[in-house]
Amino acid sequence: MSTVASPRPVTPTGVAPRRRTALDWRIRFGVLSLIWGFSFLLIKVGTEGYAPFQVTLGRLLFGTAVLAAAMAVKRERLPRGARTWGHLTVAAFLLNALPFSLFAYSELTIPSTLAGICNATSPLWGMALSLVALSEDRPTRVRVAGLGLGFLGVLTVLGVWQGFHGLDATGTAMALLASLSYPVGWIYVRRTLAGTGHSHLSMTGAQLLLATAQLVLVTPLFTTLPSHVAWVPLLAIAALGALGTGLAMLVQYGIVAEVGPTTAQMVTYFIPVIATAAGVAILGESLAWSTPVGAVIVLAGAALTQAKPRR
Repeated sequence: MSTVASPRPVTPTGVAPRRRTALDWRIRFGVLSLIWGFSFLLIKVGTEGYAPFQVTLGRLLFGTAVLAAAMAVKRERLPRGARTWGHLTVAAFLLNALPFSLFAYSELTIPSTLAGICNATSPLWGMALSLVALSEDRPTRVRVAGLGLGFLGVLTVLGVWQGFHGLDATGTAMALLASLSYPVGWIYVRRTLAGTGHSHLSMTGAQLLLATAQLVLVTPLFTTLPSHVAWVPLLAIAALGALGTGLAMLVQYGIVAEVGPTTAQMVTYFIPVIATAAGVAILGESLAWSTPVGAVIVLAGAALTQAKPRR
């Protein structure tokens, strides 16, 4: 996810040299799609036993533990410099603490399928923001058309012609804001942390550590300790953090290093498909015709916004 949702990783130091691993990148790509696609189901299950901030805190704790273990194995050190840590604190909020919490809160009132589709709007927000914030990203007719098509898809998913009947506006707005938070964070990182010289693993480990610290401070202010341990939701949170946040970032970095960021970011288009299938098949969530149709339109628009201009 994520970064979700999603959850996608930050690459402040650029793309590492290409390298090959024993496991074909296509298999790892499929695994990554499944992990991030199922993240929205895991969030839903987690919120059935714990408060949203507790779900996010648990997710970050388990994710940070995985990256800390990877850093120990590779003998990586945390980055140095107050300026770097200051920028990472902002990145941790925009790319982890805020969107993870918003998705958790949103799934109290909306289906995991809708949350997964809202996550797919992230490239659309990114395209719109980059036109304003990044002077090197020039608009083209195709990309602008993709932006318009994508938001038409969002309106289709929401069933605007029905007056958003049966849709929780607050939960949906939270999911869309979570998706908006990712490109805001990416642009911030691109402007402030590019070329720091630190490794991806070191920077991301520090970022998740800071996001965890933020949730440690916030969670007690808005929640109370649960009266009992809900084991199934706890296992869902553990899987969400260890797999969907920690392992997924490691897998994503490996794919980026081997085949480049353009191919790696295509995972975005598989996440809502898997999230929808999981929500319907496992959680029994209902699915109106406008949801999959709108999702296809969103993905088509997102794909067009990523089209490279011809030279």
